[in-house]
Amino acid sequence: MNGCRQIACVLLVTCCVHWASGEEWARFRGPGGTGIGNADIPAVWTDKDINWKIELPGGGHSSPVLWGEKIFLTCGNDQTGERIVVCVNATDGAIAWQRPFTSHSFRQHPDNSYASGSAAVDEKNVYVCWSTPENLSAVALDHSGKVLWQRDLGPFISQHGGGQSPTLCGNLVIITDDQEGPQSWLFALDKEKGEVVWKVPRKAGDKFSAATPLVFKPKDGPEQIIVVSKASGMSAIDPRDGKTIWELPGIFESRTVASPFLGDGLIFECCGDGPQGHGLAAVKPANDGRSATLQYNLTRAVPYVPTPIVKGDLLFYWTDGGIVTCAKAATGETVWRQRVEGNYFGSPVCAGDKLFCLSKQGEMVVLAASDKFALLARNLLNLEDPSRRQPPLATTPAIANGHMYVRTYTHLVSIGKSR
Repeated sequence: MNGCRQIACVLLVTCCVHWASGEEWARFRGPGGTGIGNADIPAVWTDKDINWKIELPGGGHSSPVLWGEKIFLTCGNDQTGERIVVCVNATDGAIAWQRPFTSHSFRQHPDNSYASGSAAVDEKNVYVCWSTPENLSAVALDHSGKVLWQRDLGPFISQHGGGQSPTLCGNLVIITDDQEGPQSWLFALDKEKGEVVWKVPRKAGDKFSAATPLVFKPKDGPEQIIVVSKASGMSAIDPRDGKTIWELPGIFESRTVASPFLGDGLIFECCGDGPQGHGLAAVKPANDGRSATLQYNLTRAVPYVPTPIVKGDLLFYWTDGGIVTCAKAATGETVWRQRVEGNYFGSPVCAGDKLFCLSKQGEMVVLAASDKFALLARNLLNLEDPSRRQPPLATTPAIANGHMYVRTYTHLVSIGKSR
């Protein structure tokens, strides 16, 4: 392990880098997992607002990621369990390439899919991970679809199936393995070769975590990796060697499916189980990044699956059952709370002064990102085949190049002003 840590220090010559320029949407929920995009997306959609729509080569709940004019996402074959990595041209929706990976079908939660984890992408490569009941796997491809490496990360146990997404930090691919087996892990792989730079044990638990890790830079300290689980709580990890910098155990009483993100100086994360959320924690890291404290923990009408969002000094959180709350991010004090109807697994994103969230039933609900509640639109976007039984929609849009890219279970749509 000491040798692995020495390799990590060499790889992290410049430590971790921020995701990309503002035009990239390189991980789940975009830069820093904030869900904030720079685009003027209309609230009400008509045919002229839809640039293109395509059918994908398989189903899935993963969200699109982008680099330049290339969209990457994962699909799965509902009958065989085959996984497919797909590259789509953002300009016209043409499928540039697709790479299948043989797998097998297995039992998982009926709301899950064989492609629930989103990819991560940088200027050269795209990185994905997926699981079977036998193992967790990581794969890297270049932008032309050539497979660069594949890595078996060992046994994986989860009653609901998988769904975690990788994060990039410097020359490392960070993959969480908080599972329900006898041992959980956190992995750092070399981006170029797929070699394990370090792996550190995590507390074994009874709840799988699907949360995407957050790369966070304290005000006066080096970058760190924020990971969450019921068993360990919220942890800050040193990317150079995998050592724990600080940890707040016991702040999550149930499964962490939403992903941690930074907003208004706080790190937010939710937990839940069954049909509803149980808690929304706001954590205040110290300026030097060496410690952190729990600022507050909300328990009323909080999400289980959808990740909240902060716009300015306002926190918006969207429950699975369609109750939306606007609160003061610094204190958690409620500003307004309204029911918008529908059920939700997807997370809200923000374009300009508007919030967008896709319901399980395929309706994109649009709200004003404001301290005054305003329902701006309800756009029906269910392109699935009604004759086929499919899981409910559970994806989160991507925003880049002035457009919004929305994945339903089997389709991908580009929305916004034509170029």
